[in-house]
Amino acid sequence: MSVFKIATAQYDIGFFDTWQDAKAKLTHWVDAAAKENAELLVFPEYGSMELASLFGQDVYSDLHKQIEAMQSLLPDWYALHIDLAKQFNVIILASSFPTQIGEGQFVNRASLFGPEGFIGFQDKLMMTRFENEQWHISAGEQIQVFDTHLGRIGIHICYDSEFPMIAHQQVAAGADLLLVPSCTDTEAGFHRVRIGCQARALENQCYVVQSPTVGLAPWSEAVDINTGRGSVYTPVDYGFPDNGILAEGNPDHFGWVYATVDLSQISRIRSQGQVFNYRDWRKQFIPKGPSQAS
Repeated sequence: MSVFKIATAQYDIGFFDTWQDAKAKLTHWVDAAAKENAELLVFPEYGSMELASLFGQDVYSDLHKQIEAMQSLLPDWYALHIDLAKQFNVIILASSFPTQIGEGQFVNRASLFGPEGFIGFQDKLMMTRFENEQWHISAGEQIQVFDTHLGRIGIHICYDSEFPMIAHQQVAAGADLLLVPSCTDTEAGFHRVRIGCQARALENQCYVVQSPTVGLAPWSEAVDINTGRGSVYTPVDYGFPDNGILAEGNPDHFGWVYATVDLSQISRIRSQGQVFNYRDWRKQFIPKGPSQAS
């Protein structure tokens, strides 16, 4: 299927008293998107951190205690997304979840679910200073692509989108759609990711979808301030928006942003466009460096 509707979340960080409250919120979000006939739902980076509220102030006010405590919810988290994807017949990129992979070692993991169940995960590859220096989240090691009934998909978690070689490898492996869950606390941070997303769409002539966390959660040590807007970016060429933005939300409002994409247009623009950014990628490595004047 080449034509389908995407729902990308501008997701607010909630505060819960019970797991059932968290389950009800996520179910409401998925139900709302499904009623709009969206087939691919994209949630942001670290949207899962709202679950830390379930463990009390001593835990959610401590950067390290919260991610350790959240591991107990991981099986229920996966089961809920499996059930929702099947119930509503959608593909869901879940909010990334700090996931323990060894003693004291955590990665920032984004998992993909479809009507058939769990599809796979992408760990964040490039870590921010906050993740490295304060949170001690480890970098992932593998670049993945995922085959789905909607097409082949790549995932970049926030800062990953600012590094072109990651995206190029995914696109070279057949991904015409890149999903970018993000979590940024400043307008500058949002724009860094946005510029990265648009650059990846431009140079690879593909679709890129950004989903941010939005709003304030003063109780949280991890995601207290959230700035951004959901957007769907495109190549900048015939048949696409002149500014490369197919859809974008209102700043810092929570809710879904919708766009209909046609993946068949990717091969068309790569063969018939005004420019051939993707085809010409390798040519940038051919020219010799500047000669030194005598």
